[in-house]
Amino acid sequence: MRIEKNEARPLNKPPLEWFYGVVFQEPIIEAPEPARTRSLKVLFEAGARTAWHTHPLGQTLYVLSGVGLVSLRNEAPRVIKLGDSVWIPPDVEHWHGATPNTSMTHIAIQESLNGKVANWLEHVSERDYLRNPVD
Repeated sequence: MRIEKNEARPLNKPPLEWFYGVVFQEPIIEAPEPARTRSLKVLFEAGARTAWHTHPLGQTLYVLSGVGLVSLRNEAPRVIKLGDSVWIPPDVEHWHGATPNTSMTHIAIQESLNGKVANWLEHVSERDYLRNPVD
């Protein structure tokens, strides 16, 4: 058993290649092999978002606060709010983040495959980000 005290966990700024705007990540768990679970609490300030990316084994998002957006490639963004859960299947290109005017915090849960949890692609264009969302 391993207990990680809240005050000992770092609050990290992720690489700018993977995110746009002000974003903080707080690790929740990175389970040792043979387990593959990885989980983070991610705080997006208004206007912040991920770059396009995929996950080899899929990803679950659980919204803790605020209002956010999530989108698949070539689709309008979908609005996500407190308590919403989102499942993104393996290898599906997507992005997620806050709305232009509201911050959002979610928990991201994914599994590693051969040590990798995500494949990062290009930044989301303003056109894709500002596309009229579906509620």
